[in-house]
Amino acid sequence: MDTLDRRSLLRALAAIGAGALVAPRTAAAQANPLLTRKIPRSGEALPLIGLGTWVVFNVGSDPVAREQRTRVLRDFFSAGGRLIDSSPMYGSSQEVIGHGLTRLGRPAALFSADKVWTGSGPRGPAQIEASRRAWTVPRFDLLQVHNLVAWKEHLPALLAMKAAGRVRYVGVTTSHGRRHDDLEVIMRSQPLDFVQVTYNVVDREVEQRILPLARERGIAVLINRPFQEGALIRRLDQAALPPWAGELDCTGWPQFLLKFIVSHPAVTCAIPATTNPAHVVENMGASRGRMPSEADRRRMIEYIRSV
Repeated sequence: MDTLDRRSLLRALAAIGAGALVAPRTAAAQANPLLTRKIPRSGEALPLIGLGTWVVFNVGSDPVAREQRTRVLRDFFSAGGRLIDSSPMYGSSQEVIGHGLTRLGRPAALFSADKVWTGSGPRGPAQIEASRRAWTVPRFDLLQVHNLVAWKEHLPALLAMKAAGRVRYVGVTTSHGRRHDDLEVIMRSQPLDFVQVTYNVVDREVEQRILPLARERGIAVLINRPFQEGALIRRLDQAALPPWAGELDCTGWPQFLLKFIVSHPAVTCAIPATTNPAHVVENMGASRGRMPSEADRRRMIEYIRSV
């Protein structure tokens, strides 16, 4: 009985300690509200940080891995996240998302972003329907033509879906800095709601034409590969944050790198991917606190060059 009493006491103390840890976080979140940016076409606000699923959600039917991804989704939504991005190109990622959303009771905050990825225009609708079933959503919020594959066939079909109320927004994507000339032509000629491109403190080509054009045309911008698929984090892992990072409310490199991206006025949302629930909360922290000024952004570029 003494042992049981001691265990009960320890559990109670642990619960009190946990509550003490949660309260400051809640207070901090209230003091530093989640920052959002509006979708130009509609005025709907999205948090500056979303969630990507390339590679990291492709875990098949592994029950342990699936539950870990569900915890990532849980903590993402708990931190105020909304936009999740995937593609039929990403293996089992869509099904793993669907598993997690079902386990979480299909959170109402979800902004679902997926893609069509096939060289055959006639096969697009069936692929989109298979993706929707995998996600377990009634419809997607955003459908994008993945890496501009067969965009001349897919984009009119997506726009027709939007007109029929079967999707809310339409866009196109590219990655690794590819096909920016083609992207610019599409942005100038088509009624896009979104584009998705690669952008980070090292890969800044889109600053020249794509981001200014998005602002001019009223197109929302999603950012993929914010950490160069982890290579940028690994490169900086042994380097110290600059002493002035605290002035931007950055507690680590992920927030430093993400705040550089989302402080660009044309960027709507960056979509880092992770397998770690703690990392998703850290990433969401880049949606809070002070944002870099233009002078800060130049200083961030120079500091990364120096390390």
